[in-house]
Amino acid sequence: MSSASVDNSNLIFKINPDLSQIDWGYICELFDKVNWRTRLPEEIEKAFSASTWTLFVYKEEQLIAFGRTIDDGRYYAMLGDIVVDPQFQGKGLGKKIVNTLNGQLENYHFVTLTAAPGKDSFYKSLGWKKQTTAFIWPQGPKQLRQHTELEG
Repeated sequence: MSSASVDNSNLIFKINPDLSQIDWGYICELFDKVNWRTRLPEEIEKAFSASTWTLFVYKEEQLIAFGRTIDDGRYYAMLGDIVVDPQFQGKGLGKKIVNTLNGQLENYHFVTLTAAPGKDSFYKSLGWKKQTTAFIWPQGPKQLRQHTELEG
């Protein structure tokens, strides 16, 4: 992949846009493109509607990336659903989304995220640190395999 930056002159970043204007079916297609668990349009719309911060990125009229926060409004926050169309990955767009959303959460006590398998180095390159005290209740064998330490 190229290490060149995204040409921001063609890109439109929309923070907290009118969610009724989002094509949730296409959002689900982008989740599929990055091989994430299947989402249903009405469910993902509801999830984004409950988020304090949402960010959608367009190249001209085409949605190419998005992300959101899941938080209580003051103390605890998590970045979630950071998705970049594979055609636009490796050019700094994910970094811009993560940094923009994280910038909205300056005064929170804890800001976390769960990295997709294999993306640790990306988040470490942005200054994120691995927690020693985080735990997960696996929601199935795939999550158990991808997000937990081997016991033994």
